[in-house]
Amino acid sequence: MLDQNMKTQLKAYLDNLKSDVHLVLSLDDSDTAQKLHGLATDIASLNEKVKVFEDAAASSRKPIMQVVNPEKQTALGFAGLPMGHEFTSLVLALLHSGGHPIKLEPEVIEQIANLEGEMNFEVFISLSCQNCPDVVQALNMMAAINPNVKMTMIDGAAFQDEVTERNIMAVPSVYLNGEHFASGRISLSEILKKVDSGAEAKQAAALKDKAPYEVLVVGGGPAGASAAIYAARKGIRTGVVAERFGGQVMDTMGIENFISVKETEGPKLAMALEEHVKDYDVDIMAEQKAANIVRAEKTEDGYIHVELDSGATLKSRSVILSTGARWREMNVPGEQEYRNKGVAYCPHCDGPLFKGKKVAVIGGGNSGIEAAIDLAGLVEHVTVLEFADTLRADKVLVDKANSMSNVTIIKQAQSTEVIGDGTRVTALNYTDRATGDEKQIELAGIFVQIGLVPNSEFLKDSGVALSERGEIEVSAKGETSVPGIFAAGDVTTVPYKQIIIAMGEGSKASLGAFDHLIRTPAPQTNQQEVA
Repeated sequence: MLDQNMKTQLKAYLDNLKSDVHLVLSLDDSDTAQKLHGLATDIASLNEKVKVFEDAAASSRKPIMQVVNPEKQTALGFAGLPMGHEFTSLVLALLHSGGHPIKLEPEVIEQIANLEGEMNFEVFISLSCQNCPDVVQALNMMAAINPNVKMTMIDGAAFQDEVTERNIMAVPSVYLNGEHFASGRISLSEILKKVDSGAEAKQAAALKDKAPYEVLVVGGGPAGASAAIYAARKGIRTGVVAERFGGQVMDTMGIENFISVKETEGPKLAMALEEHVKDYDVDIMAEQKAANIVRAEKTEDGYIHVELDSGATLKSRSVILSTGARWREMNVPGEQEYRNKGVAYCPHCDGPLFKGKKVAVIGGGNSGIEAAIDLAGLVEHVTVLEFADTLRADKVLVDKANSMSNVTIIKQAQSTEVIGDGTRVTALNYTDRATGDEKQIELAGIFVQIGLVPNSEFLKDSGVALSERGEIEVSAKGETSVPGIFAAGDVTTVPYKQIIIAMGEGSKASLGAFDHLIRTPAPQTNQQEVA
């Protein structure tokens, strides 16, 4: 099942095992089951601490391989074949079940170990989904630490009947004790917030004790990461507060506009950025969302205050806003009702769930046409609907799409309503803007690719000037209308929303903030604290 190169690499990893690991197989007569058996056999051949057992009664779901620590009675299940993006999840499951240290903060490990009650997690994934492994690995770590937590990864392609039965139309889809728990990317800290009622209060209490920063970056995408790096390089106290480090990049599969490499993947880039930031003494506060900003002139202590949803308040001499943007929605009836039930925003993640079915892509820009091309290799037919009378995508992409027999492009089409049967999408209504005729397309999925909305709603009472589109207005140095507050990336008025540009803008804003610090006296309270 594994080639020699993979065996060599895996053997090196398995040398870190400190205790026995059992691979318990429950198989059927499918081709996937044969491959799973071959995979387990290959793994066991690489280290004597790994043993394979077949037990049909171990699980009602087949084929499945459970990675078991016989002493701790922990169990991490892989239903289907954990290859592709999920092979890393399997390797980590083997290591963690075999006693290799888990790279989490001691307090997080303690929190997981102290969770009470039986928790049986199931995660439906597709092997092409770049968001799924993070969710699988987070839950696997919980299961490896606490025997009360059970975890099973389920490859949706291998369990189509179950996917249909549960109306799963987006991945990752997480279930807890049989009930829907979450859809889409969710981090370990977010999971713990939901299952540990006291987690958020503890986090807020810890943040309240933070000393003031010199540069506080709000947002952890490419702009925020580069801003933090440039600030920390100056040796000044720097913090990053973000809902998730990596931001929108975590949902981006192919990134082809970097000068130094031909292409990269969003999750890999985000990981590299985070590792680079950690090379410096930067305080990263993830899973936190800004609720309001109070300018320095309105605070008693002279610092800019960043108020968080959790109730905590962070203080800083300067702030860099890099909150990015999110997928723009159609805002038509039925869109929210059928979100994750046929209405999707990531063709790479959710595309495989619509194999052999008819889908639509909303938007004729680069992202829309790229999505159509990618989907055409999976689905029966793709219909692209563009509002304007021309396509905004690059000619090379349009030519490629037009050359594909199962791609239809309709211009001057205004989507008006998402139609469904109560459980899933069945059709899309649109208006032909050229004739005014109302039309309907029968389909199973709708992928929305119509641009971005800046994440700036929390600034409405801050005094920071916004454009008509809600973008933060910035100068050539990244300055906003409020002294000490800078901004960078897709949340600003900077033209061309590109990852490589966002990184440059973050660096520029950081240099602007540093210049501000040099020229602006520190609050008196800070001078007293230093003395």
